[in-house]
Amino acid sequence: MELVQDTSCPPLAYVKGVPLIKYFAEAIEPLQSFQAWPDDLLISTYPRSGTTWVSEILDMIYQGGDLEKCCRDPIYLRVPFLESGGPGTPSAAQDAPACGPAAPDSAGSEGEGEAGQVPRVVYVARNAKDVAVSYYYFCKMAKLHPDPCTWDSFLEKFMDSKVSYGSRYQHVQAWWELSCTHPVLCLFYEDMKEDPKRETEKILEFVGCSLPAETVDLIVQYTSFQEMRKNPMTDSTTLDPEHVDHTVSPFMRKGMVGDWKSTFTVAQNEHFDAHYAEKMASCSLPFRWQL
Repeated sequence: MELVQDTSCPPLAYVKGVPLIKYFAEAIEPLQSFQAWPDDLLISTYPRSGTTWVSEILDMIYQGGDLEKCCRDPIYLRVPFLESGGPGTPSAAQDAPACGPAAPDSAGSEGEGEAGQVPRVVYVARNAKDVAVSYYYFCKMAKLHPDPCTWDSFLEKFMDSKVSYGSRYQHVQAWWELSCTHPVLCLFYEDMKEDPKRETEKILEFVGCSLPAETVDLIVQYTSFQEMRKNPMTDSTTLDPEHVDHTVSPFMRKGMVGDWKSTFTVAQNEHFDAHYAEKMASCSLPFRWQL
């Protein structure tokens, strides 16, 4: 008898050498002709690096801290993924938003608008160990991703760039280099945890927005991990439970810096450190593994 494959977790598909969720890979084609406007603002992060967090901060900034307006829709509708697609997943390909995740090509020469100008990009990077752990638990609960199996096997796939979105090392290095020549604000997850008000003010300055001090304090308060975790507009509980199983792991799990220590074994940590040093040898990005 022929075995029927579970289509809820199809194998990853490759686009220009980068592995992606099958449905996201299929949604990429309409984006090949996407051209960002100079006044667009794009968001880019490697998975599990603060995407929802910075999206909520930016939406609150654009809404002037109006909590009611920020509850008009779930965050994935207010700031949709350009490459999203598949069952139960909203697609933004046909209606490109003013805010949305980006790839270097869309913000570089291929995405230039009038007069050779390029859109602004907010990029958030997180230390690779915390990313790996968070990504593992996310893949366990997000059914559009292939089954991550054991933590040990997932970590090897992560290090080998065989997870969706490919190499985390290449991702952060490409955006870091692009920030030297393009309007890219590079933020660090660890800095945002350490001083969220300071980092929010950096975003305000970057987008050219001025808000009263009390409004900034309100934004910082309502975009804290504790507040966002209990907010149905940000914790992804509004997604179809057939595709996202919060009983396996919550979408907003811990939001900590240094949580990798509770998952990495000593041997895994030593192996990862050696591999990381090799992959990031030419990059000066100042990541912190703990606060």
